[in-house]
Amino acid sequence: MLRKFIHILFLPCSKATMLMEKRNAKAISQKEDWQLSMHIKICKWCRAYEEKLKILDDILKRKLSQKENAEINDSDIQGVKNKVLEKLNL
Repeated sequence: MLRKFIHILFLPCSKATMLMEKRNAKAISQKEDWQLSMHIKICKWCRAYEEKLKILDDILKRKLSQKENAEINDSDIQGVKNKVLEKLNL
């Protein structure tokens, strides 16, 4: 019950994930950053989602920096999936 109240008070998961994506694309407001930080502290699912985003962002940045016309193929996708699972200890 308390967790539900905290999620409503600080931020629902749907809004938190949207803010994480927005933060990757551009800066978010101080209020949004605070709300997101509070939400991530209490929500294990959104913490895991944030970790996945960081991993994917790093992989894509490295891939794009390797070559100008970067193409992503099936083996690249499977490699990303394996790294995410490894980082999440699954």
